[in-house]
Amino acid sequence: MTAPGRPEQAGRTYAAHARPWWQRALLTREAGIIALLVVVVALSLQYVDNFRSPLTLPYLVLDTAPILLIALPMTLVIITGEIDLSVASVVGLSSVTVGLLVEAGWSVPAAAGTALLVGVACGALNGFLVAFVGLPSLAVTIGTLALYRGVAVGLLGTKAVTDFPERWTDLATARLGDTQLPVVLVPIVVLAAVFVVLLHVTPFGRGVYDIGLSPDTARFSGVGVARTKLLLFVLTGAVAAFAGVFFTLRYGSARGDNATGMELQVVAAVLLGGVSIFGGRGALHGVLAGVLLIGVVSSALRLESVTVNVINIIIGALLVLSVISPSVTAWIVRRRRPTTLRPVGKEER
Repeated sequence: MTAPGRPEQAGRTYAAHARPWWQRALLTREAGIIALLVVVVALSLQYVDNFRSPLTLPYLVLDTAPILLIALPMTLVIITGEIDLSVASVVGLSSVTVGLLVEAGWSVPAAAGTALLVGVACGALNGFLVAFVGLPSLAVTIGTLALYRGVAVGLLGTKAVTDFPERWTDLATARLGDTQLPVVLVPIVVLAAVFVVLLHVTPFGRGVYDIGLSPDTARFSGVGVARTKLLLFVLTGAVAAFAGVFFTLRYGSARGDNATGMELQVVAAVLLGGVSIFGGRGALHGVLAGVLLIGVVSSALRLESVTVNVINIIIGALLVLSVISPSVTAWIVRRRRPTTLRPVGKEER
């Protein structure tokens, strides 16, 4: 029996569930990015000779590892409707922290642990200003981007620390057993599994989506909006610091300008992976595919001797397309969708 004043087809307001399950699984932006990744890999294997080299896969993983790591918490931050542009400067600051402490005689694990604490502190400052003070995350993280980068350059100056124990720099590029897969893939897989469960399985993850859709509604539903945002910024700072430790050991160099511009690659990968810049939508499997897509495109173009400037133009174009495509698609759907309203005739009045 239909409740008074409620339309007979009220259930059809959930348009996504009006389609078969296979359409809901396959006709999505995430599935489209995965399909595009497969096509790009196939074309690279077909037309880029050096892409078939056994060294391509390990170097692809090593090159994309910091972006893969930072994109995991960044996905949750953007789903809440916020953004963190300070991540690359946190990478640089953690790199300088490791370099200075190792130079002072500390062990690499102790220096890395301290760098992680520095990353947590940076994320906590961002989170406090955004979640509790109420400042816009874009303005806050642009400011802290300059702040953290300035501190890093100020501590180390223009010099670089390169005297790291060889066993630790070798570990950063080591392979898993007899495979070509780098060891860094292990923490990537572990962290990816943790964030997938956190976002897609737990009540905390549902709260993240609720905040992105409507912070006020989420608050009235019992979601701790400020606490959730603070935790996400702390996680982003910690993971960025971990990426900074890996970055330092992989290249054997601690510099204040390490990872400059990486925040744009991270944001581009997250948005390309289907996460809405307006919040409330996204999935981690699409983000992982987006990171790998950018990595494969960059690697294939470098192997074809394409300049960095051209690669950046292509990645920028992908970012612009990923931002505007949801709006264009929604506009097309609205134009094609038949209206359910009809004029009321005199006999029905």
